[in-house]
Amino acid sequence: MSEKNRDGKRSARQRLAVEREKQKAAEKRRRALIVGGAVVCVLGLAAVVGVLAANSGGDTSDAEGPAVAPSGAGGEKKLAVPVGSPDAPSTLVVWEDFRCPACKAFETAYRSTINELTEAGSLKVEYHLVTLIDGNLGGSGSLRSANAAACAQDAGKFPAYHDVLFDAQPAETDDALADNAKLIELAGKVQGLDTPAFRGCVDDGTHDSWVRESNEAFRSGGFSGTPTVLLNGKNIYQDRSMTPAKFQQMVEAKAGR
Repeated sequence: MSEKNRDGKRSARQRLAVEREKQKAAEKRRRALIVGGAVVCVLGLAAVVGVLAANSGGDTSDAEGPAVAPSGAGGEKKLAVPVGSPDAPSTLVVWEDFRCPACKAFETAYRSTINELTEAGSLKVEYHLVTLIDGNLGGSGSLRSANAAACAQDAGKFPAYHDVLFDAQPAETDDALADNAKLIELAGKVQGLDTPAFRGCVDDGTHDSWVRESNEAFRSGGFSGTPTVLLNGKNIYQDRSMTPAKFQQMVEAKAGR
């Protein structure tokens, strides 16, 4: 065999070895992101450093004005939308983005259990709205839908509209939720929500600054992806053994049931 052929075979083997290492690294990253049976939507580098204004959830303006929290918002700086009895023994804190597929997967798997526990008075939920996908992929669907959800909270219809938004979630790269007309159309699925007050709130972006403050709190809180789900302060979404049944048992045990 000629020296040239030997060098060519060595080069091919080296390229193959490099490719295998890349595949191993990619698989390791993929496994690291699989938590609770779903892949998280990860905070991208551009969103971390805030290179572009759009990466924090849409265009900003000096004239935008102060943050207007939706009716009944609570928690620090009134950035949480509460659902359930304030006296419930367990608290679930959920950071979500309506464009995030993993958030939809979490909602699909846990929605009925969460609803059952909140209705029983065993659990209260604090929803924090995030614009992570806008930051990673561009667009404003995360911001626009979060503002619309806050408008629904003003009308006392947040839980139902929250579920409608996830049920209608487009593909992650499809910024369909940036269309206010679409968000108003979806409000028609919630009895009594599609009113002039709701439409005005959506079209005016009444809670845009509040949504941006919520997203900033997410970034400064050291969270790396959505959904981030904390039960009584513990991140249960990182627990690969977590299931709706186990979650329910934990909440009911805390309630003494």
